[in-house]
Amino acid sequence: MPITAAQSAAILEVINIILAATTTKGKRHLAGMFLELVDRTDWPQYYEIIPEPRCLNGIKSGVEKGRYKEATDVYTDLSLVFWNALFYNEPTSQIGSDAKTLKALLETEWKKKSILPFTRSSPPPSSAQKVHKVVEDEESSATTTSAAPTPAPAPTPVPVPAPAPAPPRLVTPAQNTSVSTATSTSQPTYAKPVPIRPKSRLSPDMDVDIMSEDGGHDVPAAVPRDQESEEIVKQLEKGLPPWPGFGKEGWSEEVNMEQLVEILQAVKSYKDVIGNRLATALETVPEEATIPHLSYYSPLSFKAIENRLRSRGYLTSQEFDQDMARLFEKARRWHKASPEPYGRTLLLQRFYQALLAADPPSGPPYHTTTNFAACRAGPGNVKPVHGGDAPGVAGVTTHRVLSKDRTFMDEVHYKGWTLKLGDWVHLSNPDDPSRPIVAQVFRTWVSDEPAKKGQPGLTVSWYYRPEQTFHPSNRMFWEGEVFKTSHFADHPVEDIIEKIACQFTARHIRGRPRPPYWYLGWPLYVCDSRYNDRDRVFVKIKNWNSCVPEEVRKSTEFMPIYPFERLVSPSQFPSPFIGRGAKGPGGLVAAETVEPPTMENQTEISTNGRNLRTRKSITDDHAGGAKNYASGGSQSMVPSANITHLQPTQPSRPPGPDRSVLTAAGALAVGAHTEKLPAETAKHFDRDPVTNEVLWFPAPPVNIARPTKPKYSLTYLHFLATKRKRESTGSEDNDSNTKRGCFDVPATVTETLLSAWKDINAEE
Repeated sequence: MPITAAQSAAILEVINIILAATTTKGKRHLAGMFLELVDRTDWPQYYEIIPEPRCLNGIKSGVEKGRYKEATDVYTDLSLVFWNALFYNEPTSQIGSDAKTLKALLETEWKKKSILPFTRSSPPPSSAQKVHKVVEDEESSATTTSAAPTPAPAPTPVPVPAPAPAPPRLVTPAQNTSVSTATSTSQPTYAKPVPIRPKSRLSPDMDVDIMSEDGGHDVPAAVPRDQESEEIVKQLEKGLPPWPGFGKEGWSEEVNMEQLVEILQAVKSYKDVIGNRLATALETVPEEATIPHLSYYSPLSFKAIENRLRSRGYLTSQEFDQDMARLFEKARRWHKASPEPYGRTLLLQRFYQALLAADPPSGPPYHTTTNFAACRAGPGNVKPVHGGDAPGVAGVTTHRVLSKDRTFMDEVHYKGWTLKLGDWVHLSNPDDPSRPIVAQVFRTWVSDEPAKKGQPGLTVSWYYRPEQTFHPSNRMFWEGEVFKTSHFADHPVEDIIEKIACQFTARHIRGRPRPPYWYLGWPLYVCDSRYNDRDRVFVKIKNWNSCVPEEVRKSTEFMPIYPFERLVSPSQFPSPFIGRGAKGPGGLVAAETVEPPTMENQTEISTNGRNLRTRKSITDDHAGGAKNYASGGSQSMVPSANITHLQPTQPSRPPGPDRSVLTAAGALAVGAHTEKLPAETAKHFDRDPVTNEVLWFPAPPVNIARPTKPKYSLTYLHFLATKRKRESTGSEDNDSNTKRGCFDVPATVTETLLSAWKDINAEE
């Protein structure tokens, strides 16, 4: 239920009591250490360990501004302030003691307010105690046995070895059905993590093209990420901020309750062509918010929404619309590993959004040939933009962004999403709802067509999934890999399923996107190559800027990242047509043989101005522009843990004496051998943000101030400039006179007569 004015006043009274609490002598406020969030720059490890940081001032401001929808959400955030302190600090420290006292005060004062809902005293599901599986006795106030020191405001934890992560596997919803109020079984099991992430810094987009040789197997097996890389990724993601949830714009308004009941009944009773009722995918989602990284923690289910709607519990259509959006969010996460219920969830979401659109489908009964999507065909089934006589549905996509009958906008809003240039989205797929279209926004607009006047929409660039391409059976794909295409399509906002993120390889192996480009729980993809659906070839992307909108290309930093400690190799998987039973529209093609690499088959790569040379892969022939169906785009981009396959050769040296740095230092320049730091040693040092090289110095910096350069007045500088100009002008005049004297021209007859006449007159 929404927070009423009386509940809001009671909550603020409880918060003020906590803020006013002092020691027995009244000389110190107990809440002083919990007013603001811990500084991320000074204590980055705090955000790696605590999944949901909270502070009292932030919660109070949220209550006053009406940001909370449920009173229980306020209590959860207030309790998290003290649960976080109890987990991170020593139980005998001053912070731990104050947190224990204030937590007890919160429980006591909250229970005194009869208008406030009943709450529990155990840790919330999003607390560090539940996330890290540290279940403690309630009588001891759930304090942890962390061996961390206690300097204010936050200590540094003593490293505790974490268990080795298991190989990646698919988890079905049936494995997460156990729900308990004391412990949460839906969270992964971690020991208290070791802070290994360096200070956050932006990592530039680098044109890196690293090749690796093909394994030579006709049907390769999946290659999981190595354990060290898996641990690095987990440690980084633990410290990422949570998604704040849907915004306040773009919701349905002015829809009467009778119409909402009809819409909900249509969603509940909708059946596919063979008579299966699709709403079972929503009804099987549990009511408890046990799924990690959701935007809310209050219980929610399809049955609860239906009961509340029929009992007139929704005051506005916007409240109902928001609950339906949260339900679809939970259902997408719950059925993510099961294609059939996942596809049904996305189909029902598109059907629900179509019913609320300006031109809803006619019915009941409701019939569709495109799964209620706006496009007539999806990726893999459309005609290539320059296909000629190639098969496919024509007229769905174009090779450029259209501008006719529309007014371009900076952004559009729909169902709490804010869409602007460069954003990535899932769009409804008319061919297969379980595989939504991966697309990047190139334009946002409002239609000027008479029939669609004022309706917002998007122009996007499509990305193909592996099962939507034709490739050889021995090709390996990265986890979540997609491929850039030349297809541009117009979509109404009703086609939007959710916001996602897609990284190009140069950044995907270096870190994770920063908010608001990506949050934990959002789908994340990686792109390494372009796919030409006319010729059925893959071309490795060399210049990432050519793949994004021009306006985004000009920005100083697009999609910055939280960097990993080192390069992380993603997991690899074989073709989805092998072993996983995936269906088209793509397929397998015969692999072409490629000659073994030679010294001539080397390609030059650039890493922000540094030219290196590396041998081409046996399966890669992209640099020469030839067709090569056997090329492994994702496989060829995976660096090993020590990057041993990248061996720079000695650059060519012009003839003459060797004046290199190595020679000056007393070593042989030709054939010199340099050793690299081991990975376990290099991870303790910072890296250059441009070159990504380890910052290694032979000696500490000298503690001597730099001498200042002399400063002169403008009058003196003008005098110097005038003097130099005068000297240069005088020297030029002397040189010109000298040159003219060397090349004298004989006098003419007239000049000779005039000279003689002057001499005669002078003698007289």
